[in-house]
Amino acid sequence: MAPRAGAPRFDFADIVRRKRVALEQSTHLSTAQRRVLTDIARCRTAALGGHLDVCQRCGFEHPAYNSCRNRHCPKCQALAQQKWIERQRQRLLDVPHFHVVFTLPAELRSLTAFAPTVMLPLLFSCASATLQAFAQRRLNATLGITMVLHTWDKQLGFHPHVHAIVTAGGSRPDGSWASSQRQFLFPVVAMARVHRGKMRAALRSAERDGLFKDFDGFDDPEAFDQLLRTIGKKNWHVYAKRSFDQAKHVVEYLGRYTHRVALSNGKLLEVTNDRVVIRTRGDGRAAMSPVELLRRFTRHVLPKGFHKIRHFGLYAQRPVDPLAASPSIHITYVQQLCRLTGRDITRCPRCAGALSPRPLPTARAPPHAST
Repeated sequence: MAPRAGAPRFDFADIVRRKRVALEQSTHLSTAQRRVLTDIARCRTAALGGHLDVCQRCGFEHPAYNSCRNRHCPKCQALAQQKWIERQRQRLLDVPHFHVVFTLPAELRSLTAFAPTVMLPLLFSCASATLQAFAQRRLNATLGITMVLHTWDKQLGFHPHVHAIVTAGGSRPDGSWASSQRQFLFPVVAMARVHRGKMRAALRSAERDGLFKDFDGFDDPEAFDQLLRTIGKKNWHVYAKRSFDQAKHVVEYLGRYTHRVALSNGKLLEVTNDRVVIRTRGDGRAAMSPVELLRRFTRHVLPKGFHKIRHFGLYAQRPVDPLAASPSIHITYVQQLCRLTGRDITRCPRCAGALSPRPLPTARAPPHAST
């Protein structure tokens, strides 16, 4: 079946189904990584069951299979993202916000890959503490912060960083609002230095608690201290820019980051049995083998139960009230899909007649192919 107009030409799930066996022959995968690949391979196939839409007017038939709903799946994020955006409309303060990015230096990437449940929470906590420290010192106020973790760069390399949407000001102890400068939150060079200091102190504490004891890079008794000295001499990177003045625009802007996965189908430009080309930045491209693509992708599978979206300060104190939530949160799946795509899936694409769903049996997933 030819892809519909506007649909991606290639499907990452096809690469998973064809090359997973070859990947597992060369790379050890965790239980979480194997589960993600299984879910992606089965997503919207007969393996998960579904229904057959039949037009009562012209007899048109179309199978619709169920989604895996895995948060790493390229196909399953649009509706989840829209639901999240609707919920956050109730949380976000209607004030200007800044977009701030905190990045770990390259020297800490192997340690982060080894101990993600230690390092990634430290990245969140130290970045948020840095922002709040500046807010307390300069504004005597508490900020509202929402952070989203990404672990990849444009070529799917391991590059942990957090995107933060931060209120342009905060709440003082007396309840009044303290605004930051309109085009300026805090000095990025100074924030980078404070973030570096907080991370180094947190790393020292984690090492003292034995959280890195099995890391090969610390076999040399001097290796940890040398690492701290090295990252202490580097200039860490913090990026900040003004986002939007209105909350409704801020939350949609943040929504671009919350449910983004390491690789979307739209970035697949060429797929053959031996070569995959992906879009990187602008017109940039990167070529690699399908197995290498899968290897890079699986590096970004998060630990089970890990929260990649976290709230701090005023936003940690401002939970969504389900009783006051927007009615749009409670619209049906069909209504949400229609809003996102402009297509009413209850109507026949040929004659606009009503479609009647009929259950389809769940089929066994096809065996993995190694070719």
